[in-house]
Amino acid sequence: MLVKNRMTANPFTVAPTDSVPQALAVMTKHSVRHLPVVSQGAVVGVLSRNDIAAASPSQATSLSHSELTYLLDKLKVSKVMTRDPVTISPDGLLEEAATAMRDNKIELLPVVDDGKLVGVITESTILDAFIELLGFRDHGTRLTVEAADAPGVLAQLGQLAARHAINISHVAVYRGQQNSDVVVGLNTTNTGALEADLEAEGFVVKAKLVNL
Repeated sequence: MLVKNRMTANPFTVAPTDSVPQALAVMTKHSVRHLPVVSQGAVVGVLSRNDIAAASPSQATSLSHSELTYLLDKLKVSKVMTRDPVTISPDGLLEEAATAMRDNKIELLPVVDDGKLVGVITESTILDAFIELLGFRDHGTRLTVEAADAPGVLAQLGQLAARHAINISHVAVYRGQQNSDVVVGLNTTNTGALEADLEAEGFVVKAKLVNL
């Protein structure tokens, strides 16, 4: 799955010369926690609510409300943002984006093409793709089947499903040391006969979820 097929195009942005209150207003209006910081189309940073909180005066300060407001109005995004953010190409894989976000402990990944911002990938993007890949909301049945981690096992599962004219629409494999859990999404809620055949062939049906 390519980044360009899942990214949010034309994301909300701020400029490094914008004030922190201006950036916070954009976040609040659009219900987002992070904003790419863009100058002449290029990404120069990422701003998060945590960045703003870290730069804001403590609640224990002796400054008055008007003084705090004045100080924040003078504080520019460029002074608070995270510089040189990790980015990804629109032709990159979504798995690459997820790995980069996880490894760098970030919640937003700017998508850059030819030096220009073209979109963003967020944690929600990754979660939505995960749910879609597993077919969790699709009509039909999801079986979690324990199987030997050996060549030909997935082909055997496919042959058993075909025997009952059942289409496998999604597959995920969680590998163990000797056996693996194979999650198969099936296009029907009538899987009783298939389950019996699976058990007869040495598979173990560990879980079943039916979406009507």
